[in-house]
Amino acid sequence: MLTTVITVVAAMYLLASLIALAPRKPGYSHIAHSISEIGEVGAPNKHFVAFGLFLPIGLVLLLVAYLVRTDSPAAAALALYIAIGYIGAAAFPCDPGSPLFGTVRQVLHNLAGAVEYVGGGFALVKLAESFGQPFKAAGFVVLGTAIALSVLPSNSIGGLIQRIAEICLFGGLALAVWWGSAV
Repeated sequence: MLTTVITVVAAMYLLASLIALAPRKPGYSHIAHSISEIGEVGAPNKHFVAFGLFLPIGLVLLLVAYLVRTDSPAAAALALYIAIGYIGAAAFPCDPGSPLFGTVRQVLHNLAGAVEYVGGGFALVKLAESFGQPFKAAGFVVLGTAIALSVLPSNSIGGLIQRIAEICLFGGLALAVWWGSAV
């Protein structure tokens, strides 16, 4: 139960922070821009985004991974993959516009994101064995996001697609740790 609360609080903190920070970045759109672009190099709130948002979420999800590791290895893996994405985003803020290719920092940022989306997608598919087909569908949505973010032109609908994937990741994790603790 505690791990469910921690996961939901992390997701709600992310949501509230995105709502509060987006208007502070000129021209930012939740539909077109990635979450990382709120904290991109040169952004007005880049330090808060890295160390007050991404890093705490990553560390909290590391804790969730540790706490559920024996009860649900697949849920622990999902929490770990999300944590890697957020800690990587904190350590390696994206270049302006978060391009697919850029500086070494951008490549490392994208690598952490790939771990989150590819690893998270496969972890959700694995969780479907225990919790049913909606987890498999969510996993395929997240895997599709990894592909879409690699091929969509910037300033299209990548932000919207990413947010749907984040809902799948955090929602899937919250449900898995909740159902896992009820078993």
